[in-house]
Amino acid sequence: MNLKQLEAFVQVAEGGSFSKAAKQLFLTQPTISAHISSLEKELNARLFVRNTKEVKLSDDGKELYRYARQMIDLQKKIEERFETGKSESKHLITIAASTIPAQYLLPEILMKFNERYPKEQVKLLETDSSQVVTKIIDHMVDVGFTGTVLEKKHCKYIPFYKDELVVITPNTEKYQVLHQNIEDISWISGECLIMREEGSGTRKEAGKQLRNAGINLDKLKIIASIENQETIKKSVKQGMGISIISRLAAEEEAKSGDLLIFPIPKADQGRDINLVYNKNYQMSKSAERFVKVVKEVYGIEE
Repeated sequence: MNLKQLEAFVQVAEGGSFSKAAKQLFLTQPTISAHISSLEKELNARLFVRNTKEVKLSDDGKELYRYARQMIDLQKKIEERFETGKSESKHLITIAASTIPAQYLLPEILMKFNERYPKEQVKLLETDSSQVVTKIIDHMVDVGFTGTVLEKKHCKYIPFYKDELVVITPNTEKYQVLHQNIEDISWISGECLIMREEGSGTRKEAGKQLRNAGINLDKLKIIASIENQETIKKSVKQGMGISIISRLAAEEEAKSGDLLIFPIPKADQGRDINLVYNKNYQMSKSAERFVKVVKEVYGIEE
């Protein structure tokens, strides 16, 4: 095997597509397929499970990925260390982020990072918090952003932003009356509830905060679990039910009068949004620069 084959393998594993890997590496798709086929023959193992919709790593592929990712990272570190006369070269930072940081916090961070380091490239994957942590553990991304802490070894969490969860309702007469006493949300036990999907940090934290307020999430009438926050907000506006989401996600609709916001009692200052990375791997210089910008934007002391 050689590094070109492993690089092709890593790109397919991370992008879930032979065509995407070909574009990323400026190769043809048949070349990528040939690299993977050669690896599978040499290792006598099936590395990917393919169907008409997606390409996923097999169990053998997952094991190889951990080694291959380390080798590609080491190659990049060598290139960075001995890079001379290549002022135009760009490095790629891979980021996994859950919905709230991806949509409402990262845009400012990315803008500042681009201003400071215009020659760097960023690849962002939006997924749920549990998948963010999984990708950090498996070293499939350089850094992650998540609204919940999963106790997994090798993960280093740096809290950088306090996010408040709120109950959102349609702006109708019924809820306007309830809004006159925003300290009491016991009425939600009789409402239809729309929640984020399982694995979402928002859903996990919502359950915790409701328990603190004396409300058991498991006893509420959950009528839908929806991944997309825009769909949740539109469903609430149309009267399908109420929901619990980040104040960041609801502020615009609250200002326009489309939604009403109810704070959750005894929620303290809110939940932490965390930057997370794998402390068992040495970050590239590019990733270190990115983390430094995050700390600067949110005033985190070294």
